[in-house]
Amino acid sequence: MSTSSRRICLLYIFFLSNLVMTLGMQCSGIRPSFRFDCYPETGSNQQNCNKRGCCWLPPPRNDRVLEGVPFCFYPRDFPSYRMDSLKQTDFGYSLNLTRTTKSYYEKDVMQLQMDVYYETAQRLHFKIYDPKVKRYEVPITTPKVAKRAPLTEYNVQFSKSPLGILVTRAKDSTVLFNSSVSTLIFSDQFLQISTSLSTQFIYGLGEHRGRFRLSSDWKTYSMWARDQPPKVGANLYGSHPFYLNLEGSSGRSHGVFLLNSNAMEVAIQPAPALTYRSIGGILDFYIFLGPGPDEVIQQYTEVIGHPFMPPYWGLGFHLCRWGYGSANKTLAVVKKMKAAGIPQDTQWSDIEYAVGRKDFTFNNNTYAELPDLIQYCHANGMHFIPIVDPAISSTQAPGTYSPYDAGIVGDVFVKNSSGKPLVGKVWPGETVFPDFFNEKTKSWWFDQIKDFHAQIHFDGIWIDMNEPSSFVDGSVDGCADTLFDNPPYTPSILDGKLSAKTICASATHCIGRHYDLHNLYGYSEAVATNSALVKVREKRSFVISRSTYPGSGKYAGHWLGDNYSLWPDMAYSIAGIMSFSLFGIPLVGADICGFNLNTSEELCQRWMQLGAFYPFSRNHNTLGSKDQDPTAFSDDMQSSTRKALNLRYALLPYIYTLFHFAHVKGSTVARPLFFEFPDDSKLYDVDRQFMLGPAVVITPVLEEGATAVNGTFPKGRWYNIVQGNYFRVNNTEIVELKADPSEINVHLREGFILAMQYNSTETTTTAFRQSLFTIVVGVSDDGNGKGELYWDDGDSLETYESEKYLSVVFTSSKCSLNSKILHNNYPGSNEMNIGSILLMGVLNKPSSVKLNDTSVMFHYDTNIQNLSIGNLDVPLQYDFLLEWL
Repeated sequence: MSTSSRRICLLYIFFLSNLVMTLGMQCSGIRPSFRFDCYPETGSNQQNCNKRGCCWLPPPRNDRVLEGVPFCFYPRDFPSYRMDSLKQTDFGYSLNLTRTTKSYYEKDVMQLQMDVYYETAQRLHFKIYDPKVKRYEVPITTPKVAKRAPLTEYNVQFSKSPLGILVTRAKDSTVLFNSSVSTLIFSDQFLQISTSLSTQFIYGLGEHRGRFRLSSDWKTYSMWARDQPPKVGANLYGSHPFYLNLEGSSGRSHGVFLLNSNAMEVAIQPAPALTYRSIGGILDFYIFLGPGPDEVIQQYTEVIGHPFMPPYWGLGFHLCRWGYGSANKTLAVVKKMKAAGIPQDTQWSDIEYAVGRKDFTFNNNTYAELPDLIQYCHANGMHFIPIVDPAISSTQAPGTYSPYDAGIVGDVFVKNSSGKPLVGKVWPGETVFPDFFNEKTKSWWFDQIKDFHAQIHFDGIWIDMNEPSSFVDGSVDGCADTLFDNPPYTPSILDGKLSAKTICASATHCIGRHYDLHNLYGYSEAVATNSALVKVREKRSFVISRSTYPGSGKYAGHWLGDNYSLWPDMAYSIAGIMSFSLFGIPLVGADICGFNLNTSEELCQRWMQLGAFYPFSRNHNTLGSKDQDPTAFSDDMQSSTRKALNLRYALLPYIYTLFHFAHVKGSTVARPLFFEFPDDSKLYDVDRQFMLGPAVVITPVLEEGATAVNGTFPKGRWYNIVQGNYFRVNNTEIVELKADPSEINVHLREGFILAMQYNSTETTTTAFRQSLFTIVVGVSDDGNGKGELYWDDGDSLETYESEKYLSVVFTSSKCSLNSKILHNNYPGSNEMNIGSILLMGVLNKPSSVKLNDTSVMFHYDTNIQNLSIGNLDVPLQYDFLLEWL
């Protein structure tokens, strides 16, 4: 070795020694739970770690306590941005941020701007972006404010160097967001920011399969819409970068939303803290102060859009399968359901109805009678929904398939990097993909739906495969070798590449790259489909979409995808529907009895009981599996299904009212128990039960062979809504409930009043809506109770906005029940009558009962302490007062 070479080697060793010594001082004492990963890619080693200027400290071998802790983590003084200036603005503050040392990712944005908006008393908005170069931002309209809210429930502080934003609750100084826990990186294709969490009780960040409460034990949740049957650890159909964080014994909670649609991952660690890593766009955050969990969701949906109001019939039971074989066989199942007296409102058709599985066609051989099937449904108060995929067949001869021909003429398809329509493969074979961000595409899509509706009079549309899914990665020609298709960093998604089972990230839409817009594709199709249906039918839209993004609930509902006929899949569905309630998509459910594999009678029986109370209730299975509609099973199974669905239909006035509140203020429909009891930590992990609104608890059997089920119940009386008896809980406890195969446990919470419609002979919402009402009261210890009913014609557009509705509020005290009309401009209110009143939990038999000061006959059941008044014909459109002594 030459002298000069030896000198260089010694200098390098000296440099490394000093670097290690310096890092040692900056790395020592950082607790494992506070180590933020500096090398999230695979291939981490000491050399790569030290090149980034980070700490390297692998745990002792076989040390399970430190399992998941990053070996390579940031030192305390890792270079970041500093705040150069802070100025007050009309809306809050504006900060200039500067980085003097480049990070380890290419194309750092060295100067940033942070705008902080004090939008409302409970909503803070801040965004970090490049002030010199316009970057992609999510093309969703959100509320804009010009002036700072005069009073807020939060305080905001900034640290200068390194830059940090600290958001606390003004009431008790709880930390809601603190970015100073780790470094900020903002390069062209890698954006990273971290924050502490108030507690480890965090929920949201979808779409994924798992427990409702997210694990904070070094778990990473990735978001890149993908056609993937649900499994734990996978990025699934939608992207929802929103979380709810409980704040502990105070019972308060807050939410955080990152408005970013690029591929991303969120890593949660036990500090507790989390780190966002996105590969594009800007950092655009909203923080919602609640303080109640449902109030957080209401504030969130004020930003992304309140959910659409579904038609009443859409809340009935839906039935589908892939594999009926023909329209006549489908009709035979519909008739069997009706003959068995099992409620059904809507029949669906999967892709087999179409010619060669092509959109906007129906097979004139096997499905020639499809118009007759639909006519039968309509004549019997039912409805029909077909599946429509976004991908359009592209291989047929010119002039033989008008959707493709018109699309080519209108230039409505997504382009490849060469500027030609990108060709993938979906069910029809080679296909092209509509660019729903293009106004021309929306017009073309409307034309297709209008023309198809002229052939078959469907009532809603099921949009599937809209991640978008493709059976070839990227396209039939592959993808170009670009930084969009092969970015410097790829989040931890399945298969490790953006093009897996979808189209190329370098593909172009009229407003930008698929790289930025991929996670919005299903959302954009839902917007176009909803609009087209409203124009064509001039009634409320009913769209169910597989891929979703924040704001999708304004246009569509969701089902949880291609699940399996397995007991764990049924159990996981509860966490799934509660998560989508957080995401502002209350119309949600799983494929009842499972989509893939063959179900068993016991599993399907228990799943029908549970699914009868999903907000969106549909039984659906796949090609080649055995029939699983209720009539395919024994009389006992049919009987239990009939009983469960009859109870659902009886509860629909209450459920419909919940959807009204979701529509007008963004409240949830299905919700976890802690939403109603937020200061009760025993409920924070409960995800094998759920509530419908504030009043009803569902406790299903989720295990094979079980004839009893454990449920967690907070303090109070809980009434079995079918049997009328109740149990009392003094402090939150686990209660063992009998659960015969024919029963599901549905309980009414004390202090709540429901307007219900019982009918044991009818099978559609059309008929059920004509039934007499029963007012059901779950009497509380102090006698106080409340309930509401919202009612309109169930199908017309904007009935609330045009004030064509009935609104009733019910209240009770120790010995009285009062009904008060808040609003009545519903033309059919004169046909709405109360046939009976049931008061559960009246401790002593009264001597007299009066309705509007007139004595009425009554019955008192001593065994279960129920007071019932029947044979009534009381107009619901007028106030009434019931008293008992």
